[in-house]
Amino acid sequence: MIKSHRIKVFWYALEKYYTFFVLLILILIFSIISPMFLTIRNIINVLRQISMLTMVAAGLTICRAAGEMDLSVGALAGFTGVVVAKLIVAGVNPLISVLLTLLLGITFGFLNGILVAILGVPSLIATLGTLSIARGAALTTTNGKAIYSDFPSGFAFIGEGYLGIIPFPVVIMTIVVVITYLLLERSKLGRHLYAVGENMMAARLAGLPVTFYRILAMVLSSFMASIAGIVLVARLGSGQPTAGGEYLMEGLGAVFIGMTTFKPGQANTMGTLTGALLIGIIANGLLLLGISTYIQEIIKGAIMIAAVIAAVYKEEINI
Repeated sequence: MIKSHRIKVFWYALEKYYTFFVLLILILIFSIISPMFLTIRNIINVLRQISMLTMVAAGLTICRAAGEMDLSVGALAGFTGVVVAKLIVAGVNPLISVLLTLLLGITFGFLNGILVAILGVPSLIATLGTLSIARGAALTTTNGKAIYSDFPSGFAFIGEGYLGIIPFPVVIMTIVVVITYLLLERSKLGRHLYAVGENMMAARLAGLPVTFYRILAMVLSSFMASIAGIVLVARLGSGQPTAGGEYLMEGLGAVFIGMTTFKPGQANTMGTLTGALLIGIIANGLLLLGISTYIQEIIKGAIMIAAVIAAVYKEEINI
């Protein structure tokens, strides 16, 4: 009887946390194959590589919790990046430049929210359109050329600085993840966002301001994409109008991978972080093994498909 109970507990844990177990198995495999993998330097490198992706994915997690999708995040990260670079190059105080850029991101998210929650445009269609707007705006603002400059040390620190041995982008990522976790898992606001995402009509009948929460989700998604865009520019030392595009697919991948663990079928912060780590570790491990970047793209696409299939299997979600 006890043995049977233990087996049931084991299978329950395996089913609920199997993505986390896959992550641990990959770490074990890569550490055996490459002695460089588990070094402190490489671990820090992996965390730095996924920091901006995780920021974007955190916003997408909030968006998905409210039952919406945001396809504009990657293009918006690129657009806000060139805006902050252009402002600083024009002589605007770096702090003011950052604040104005974040305000731009919030405004962009508000536009998405109006299209989705007030005008009734499906979020996939609305954000596909604003994706094109953001990409076009980035190219128009820069004439399709990168913005290079010796940024002030205070701004450069955002992307290149360290707190002890921890890169500052990892510090920002940690803050974003903690705030997202507290918002979704430990607040009344988070419970309401989940309620809206699970059943919009029931939430409305319960007296929740559904329109407000849907707009808020879109705004927070754009806001976090803007943070990632700013950090990316500080990291690269230049504003690239085409940068950030990969954050869309990888961010969605992290969210859907996360929906297969901890809270199966439901977007959740710790699951998204696990998904981002999984994507980062696979990319890093393949790189250490000398696998072509072209092959890596194929693998990332396969992971995305598998994550969506697994998420749908766990809980019949509507994408």
